[in-house]
Amino acid sequence: MPGTRKLGRTTDHRTAMLRAMVTFLLENGKIETTVTRAKEVRSLAEKMITIAKENTVHNQRMVGAFLTKEAVAHKLFAELAPKYAERNGGYTRITRIGPRRGDAAEMAIIELL
Repeated sequence: MPGTRKLGRTTDHRTAMLRAMVTFLLENGKIETTVTRAKEVRSLAEKMITIAKENTVHNQRMVGAFLTKEAVAHKLFAELAPKYAERNGGYTRITRIGPRRGDAAEMAIIELL
């Protein structure tokens, strides 16, 4: 089934969780989570970076409306977008790190390149 994964959550909860995870990824450079969440975060984070590559007021507002911290939006436009200016997509890497101890969920680290 194409489209987004539901991740066992309601739409509002899922959106809030993914916004927070994308914000945290852009702020810190890497996060540890499950593989399915990492794949969803990758798609949203790469969209944010692609939008930020063109620094217009409209794009700043689109990014600001999605990210949960204003400082991270500034960092995205000031530091991250220029860093990926020559790169066409593929700004993140997902590395699998084996099962989680409690429930054996497949874990991964997602990081910015």
